[in-house]
Amino acid sequence: MPGSKNQDLAAWMDAHAVAADELAEDLNDALADLTGRRGKLTERTVFRWLSGENQWPQGKYQVVLERVTGRPISDLGFVRPARNTAGPASQEDPVRRRTFVTGTTATVLAVATAPVAARPTVGTTDVMGLRRQLAALWLLDDTSGGSAELEAKAVALVEKTRGLQQNGSATQKTRSRLYALAAAFTATAMWAAVDSRRFTEAQRHLNEAIHLAALSGDGQVQHQIWRYAAVLADQRGRHADSIAAAEAALNTRSHRTDPMYASLSHARLALSAASAGDRIRAQRAIGRAADAFGRADPARPRPASMDFYTLGELHGLTGITHYRLGQGEQAEYHSHRCLAALRPEQNRNRAYYTAQTALSQLQQGELEMACATAERVLPQPGAGVGRVSHLLGGFTANLNQRAPGAQITRTWNTLARTA
Repeated sequence: MPGSKNQDLAAWMDAHAVAADELAEDLNDALADLTGRRGKLTERTVFRWLSGENQWPQGKYQVVLERVTGRPISDLGFVRPARNTAGPASQEDPVRRRTFVTGTTATVLAVATAPVAARPTVGTTDVMGLRRQLAALWLLDDTSGGSAELEAKAVALVEKTRGLQQNGSATQKTRSRLYALAAAFTATAMWAAVDSRRFTEAQRHLNEAIHLAALSGDGQVQHQIWRYAAVLADQRGRHADSIAAAEAALNTRSHRTDPMYASLSHARLALSAASAGDRIRAQRAIGRAADAFGRADPARPRPASMDFYTLGELHGLTGITHYRLGQGEQAEYHSHRCLAALRPEQNRNRAYYTAQTALSQLQQGELEMACATAERVLPQPGAGVGRVSHLLGGFTANLNQRAPGAQITRTWNTLARTA
């Protein structure tokens, strides 16, 4: 009879954004690293573990599970089947596992003592470690926004990943994952440069990220790169390029297979179309973004680069689209919905969408309310980030154009200069 669901393994997969097919491949790669022969695990095997149908993997897979996850098998929710007796049969799994470990150790020692020096093996453990470092970069971005520190850390990790790629021995699958990680690190450096409005550096990072993403064949990282390309082109006022990049994201495998990615693709296209003045296309795209989000499974494991995209973020992007279309009331409504849904650590996004709220209020002629909202941004962490400062600069310019010489304008100008 099937046992209870394996919540511990499911929690680890969710925390590390690893799907069932990816875990199977990681374990097969780890087995190849140890023995020179890949395992035969499939997505179906992992689902059997998750459902509790198989509560105790074979000894060799226990070893690689511990190697890949960094946790003992007992902490991954697996339970040894009950035995009727304490006879020799009850020792079968441990004996086989010890034999496997001994055999693999002997294999590794034999390779290590070979007369010809071998290149260091790069495997699943290295990939998982880099993924954890990528997730840490995204947390830093959420907390502090784009900065020279974030860019420098991302560039250093690109070089580390390239070093593993060039100097290590790895399977084709591992090499593809290394290229994907190098592309993701480069994209993070690019995003930091965009956030700081250093467009020349951002374009250089983007060109390299596109090259690495193509080598990886990874649809998720390709989707991320084209989204960033759309943002960069939009920031530079190249609206045709921005729409083309957003359309490229629509053509990735991730867009076709995961409604969450599809929602983000359409939201990005809506922003690009609104900047280009294409009202009909922008409104159609934002409707499709909402429809796709409603079909998405939020619990599905995804890379750390998608953690930011929640219902609140969709409201935020929808609000910006309405603002660009001159629809201040709808823009303000969605901005408030976004701010209410942000996580505590999302300081940069809170500052950014607060500034967007102030702009939408100003667009409606609510000058005092808009200034009060914009004032809340000034002391917030992340308010000094380039895009937020740029929004506040735009707010100041619009306010002075709407009400030059007014008391509220003079008060704001003094406050802005002081801040």
